[in-house]
Amino acid sequence: MEEKPTKHTQENTPVSHGSARNIIFDKYEMGKLLGQGTFAKVYHGRNLRTSESVAIKVINKDQVKKEGLMEQITREIAVMRLVRHPHVVEIKEVMATKQKIYFVMEYIKGGELFAKVARGRLKEDAARKYFQQLISAVDFCHSRGVSHRDLKPENLLLDENENLKVSDFGLSALPEHHRNDGLLHTQCGTPAYVAPEVLRKKGYDGAKSDIWSCGVILYVLLAGYLPFQDENLMKMYSKVFKSEFEFPPWFSKRITIPGIMKNPWFCKGFNRPIAFSISEPANETPFEQEDEAQRKELELKRSKSSPPFYNAFAFISSMSSGFDLSNLFENRTRSGSLFTSKYSASAIMSKLEALAKKTNFKMVFHKDFKVRMQGASEGRKGKLSVTAEVFEVAPEVAVVEFSKTAGDTLEYRKFCEEDVRPALQDIVWSWQGENSVSGTET
Repeated sequence: MEEKPTKHTQENTPVSHGSARNIIFDKYEMGKLLGQGTFAKVYHGRNLRTSESVAIKVINKDQVKKEGLMEQITREIAVMRLVRHPHVVEIKEVMATKQKIYFVMEYIKGGELFAKVARGRLKEDAARKYFQQLISAVDFCHSRGVSHRDLKPENLLLDENENLKVSDFGLSALPEHHRNDGLLHTQCGTPAYVAPEVLRKKGYDGAKSDIWSCGVILYVLLAGYLPFQDENLMKMYSKVFKSEFEFPPWFSKRITIPGIMKNPWFCKGFNRPIAFSISEPANETPFEQEDEAQRKELELKRSKSSPPFYNAFAFISSMSSGFDLSNLFENRTRSGSLFTSKYSASAIMSKLEALAKKTNFKMVFHKDFKVRMQGASEGRKGKLSVTAEVFEVAPEVAVVEFSKTAGDTLEYRKFCEEDVRPALQDIVWSWQGENSVSGTET
């Protein structure tokens, strides 16, 4: 979407006076203007402590509020903190005054990928490299529930090492932006790169529309021009709807990201980078098939012992997660779910065993009231592995904590919602963050 220039002043900017240097918040020196839009200007900056180059996006609060776009700005901040990945522009911090918002971001000095394409089509090896990095970044965004919705060469930057960085998440969407039908309905993006279902105004899957845009980008990289073009916008839309374009048959149909990653052309020379936004716990011990004697021994031990005591402060904090907003802004080291139960620890363990059997998860006992379950099928990041542990809070109250030990976070959440909750509903007293535990009950 094109942005029109707007007048920009330095009033109310927290700068150091008595010097020609423009210092904000005593942390960054503002440099030359890199670009501007309707509500924002982007400057080169320098971290005064580390001398690191940064890009500083300055947004006019009054104009944004007037246009009703504060929610969009807040969403962009939350999304950029969520999708920290080697091929996504990193947001370092956000600062604000009464009139300005300052995004401090990773400085990418190689310019837009669009500038390369404007000089002509790329060689296949170069196009493959950029496409691999794009798909890697988009796949990670989708695993976190984020749809970009405006992928195009102008929003793909190149660093000093010629590596791609996805930028501009201003039109992105999160799962909470889906309607009751599970689809997105806001028409947005750049016409030449937008998927046909977005244009039809009937709802669309944000992830699938992103993949369409990735396909158009690959076409542009290899061909040097757009697959769908016409001076008349409606005629261009007609070509999009009908998939009218000339291209070799290997790029003639829609494909999923797992399909792309299995394609021999894509895999050539590809090393998948490790994302660094959320610490994934390492696998504990390899799964081994337990024998019947071990199983009976553990059942006997459980019948003669009690589960570990759950710290009351930790319990209260966990069950009050509705007041905890830190997950929007800070990294999480664990992906966990809690519920309370008035059933005995042994009864809960029996339920967990039934759950594992029903979902075809392999189950291994680590200690008396702690088990680990592993799925049989390969997911986005390998087989899903879940640990469940039972704690004692009071003589008649137990807490069960689930945590993901391996696999994809989105798949883990789906497992909890679609399998765990229905299977355990008859023994659950309260799920974390849903119903507070009454202080009058015993």
